[in-house]
Amino acid sequence: MDRLKQMETFVAVATRGSLTAAAKAEGVAAAIIGRRLDALEERLGVKLLLRTTRRLTLTHEGSAFLEDCQRLLAEVANAEASVSAGGVKASGHLRVTAPAGFGRRHVAPLVPRFRELHPEVTVSLNLSDRVIDLAGEHFDCAVRVGDLPDSSLVSMRLGDNRRRCVATPEYLRRHGVPRHPSDLARFDCLTLSSDASQTRGWAFQVPRQDGDGVEVVHLKPSGPLDCTDGQVLHDWCLAGLGIAWRSTWEVEAEIDAGLLAPVLDDFAAPPNGIYAVFPERRHLPLRVRLWLDFLKAQYGRADYWGRAA
Repeated sequence: MDRLKQMETFVAVATRGSLTAAAKAEGVAAAIIGRRLDALEERLGVKLLLRTTRRLTLTHEGSAFLEDCQRLLAEVANAEASVSAGGVKASGHLRVTAPAGFGRRHVAPLVPRFRELHPEVTVSLNLSDRVIDLAGEHFDCAVRVGDLPDSSLVSMRLGDNRRRCVATPEYLRRHGVPRHPSDLARFDCLTLSSDASQTRGWAFQVPRQDGDGVEVVHLKPSGPLDCTDGQVLHDWCLAGLGIAWRSTWEVEAEIDAGLLAPVLDDFAAPPNGIYAVFPERRHLPLRVRLWLDFLKAQYGRADYWGRAA
């Protein structure tokens, strides 16, 4: 009996939760699925599944073997795809999530270009400032901006994310200009209450108190307004309602047009990152690996960001 077919059957039963569901998906009798599993366990000399009339449970050995089978089957599929039609040919459905503002500007416009290269891949793009649970909500990849929380996900740095404090020239004429980050306590600061990258506060680079170099400090300014949507905060800032701490890709055009003015640039912290995050690399389908390579290539172009880096 084909060893790959036994592995495919085992993965199907383990992931679908029953012999009947796996048999129905393949269009064969449940007894055939059962015989394949029996042959696999006999060949390996271990019990992979504990089967009762009500449920299936993976043994310890079964759980480990399931992970290996999924990896091996994915690698076989990728190997076959890489030589079909004379080159790499990805297919299937790709689910991607990104922050709303960044995603509108720097992810959504790239999706049609990616599909031109890989027309057999369909794409769902979720734009949300909520931090998505990739495994729990079945996403293949997330683009995230700023500091990454500790997690079991793998990350790939795609570019730098620089931030600047900005306000309208009119607001600064009325309220004055902060000369040091500590001055922000006297100003109306517009904060993004749901952005995971701002949970530590606004980052600034200041001289050490002992005079020995500089250090990065995090302040948590406050004001009469905060929101969970970056675009709303951007609009409030343009309306002259306060000072905001924004990524340069969000405000560079308005700075160039004179609608916003940067402040505290002398204290700007080193950039944090723009990342792709995804499950363990060895389990990535070909379409996900190609998407990651595509993003890396696009964001790595010398002319991509311009002044908006």
